[in-house]
Amino acid sequence: MRAISPEDHLAFLRSQRSASFLQTPAWGRVKSEWRHESLGWFDGPGDDAALVGAGLVLYRQLPKVKRYLAYLPEGPVIDWSTDRLGEWLAPLAAHVKGQGAFGIRMGPPVVTRRWSAAQVKEGLADPGVRRLADLQPTDRDPVGARVVSQLTSLGWRPQGTEEGFALGQPQYVFQVPLSGRTEADVLAGMNQLWRRNIKKAGKAGVEVTTSSGRGEEEGDLKLFHDLYVHTAERDHFTPRGLPYFRVMADALGAEEPDRFRLYLGRHEGDLVAATIMVRVGAHAWYSYGASSTEKRDVRGSNAVQWAMMQAALEAGADVYDLRGITPTLDADDSHVGLIQFKVGTGGEAVEHAGEWDLPLDGPTNKAIYKAFELYMSRR
Repeated sequence: MRAISPEDHLAFLRSQRSASFLQTPAWGRVKSEWRHESLGWFDGPGDDAALVGAGLVLYRQLPKVKRYLAYLPEGPVIDWSTDRLGEWLAPLAAHVKGQGAFGIRMGPPVVTRRWSAAQVKEGLADPGVRRLADLQPTDRDPVGARVVSQLTSLGWRPQGTEEGFALGQPQYVFQVPLSGRTEADVLAGMNQLWRRNIKKAGKAGVEVTTSSGRGEEEGDLKLFHDLYVHTAERDHFTPRGLPYFRVMADALGAEEPDRFRLYLGRHEGDLVAATIMVRVGAHAWYSYGASSTEKRDVRGSNAVQWAMMQAALEAGADVYDLRGITPTLDADDSHVGLIQFKVGTGGEAVEHAGEWDLPLDGPTNKAIYKAFELYMSRR
């Protein structure tokens, strides 16, 4: 293992069917408050060895001391199907320890369980079912199970996300499979309400346009952000500032032309919904969304979601990812509305292996890691 250039890192990702946008070199630019580097795994020594894995490491500094948590969100991009995972992770631990890290946190991009939309709907309707785990999954992935088993035996510690959203990346997401499907197939898989709302938006005259949010189109990013701030005030969450989205648009957009796209839904000239879609290879994500309180009856949110799904299909994506959900199916839980909205797309609830920590060897490192754990629990 050794540090690699952003160019070599990006070239490797382009050779993959898909990888998380959080593992692109550009994401290091977005998270500019953290030190970052690209790391490569090679199949042997020497300059002629082939690059067989890559990862973006974000170094999060502890307050007042030059010690870091090495963080690989939804990564690294390696052969997770191996039964010799320790041989991949040992050089990672050695490298980041040499960079001043006291521990590593990573999120293996492997699936452990899936639940169909039909199963989720049945669970939502059954008062005896409170969580996804109460339902028999449609699929248990042997690769994900093997990764969890190996990480446990190697001393890695799972970071719990059972209640609500974790501070890191979501363990549970909702995805719409696209591979081998047409627009008609995807529409047919949606529930009646979603199909009706998409049709209603079209009849009402909602028009959806796309934009890069950069250069001459930067004004569109400001329009998105204004609506996003309005949404945050209505739904009681803390919005990110406009500079964050400017950096995100510039960094991701410079890496690939269609990596970052704005979708703006207007009705009679009024912006009623706006979203951001990110795509890496065959994986497309709904990243951020906003909607107006007025004119909700024209169903602008459904219109922009459908436009993004259509674009993902046209780009040859295998999956349209609506990102995080919580595992709750309890009607009294404040988070249940999120899965109720997303399940209408006819996709599936997906559980990943989650995020895992490894405290690095050495008495000082382990003491710092314990202090870090205490700090995060209080936060």
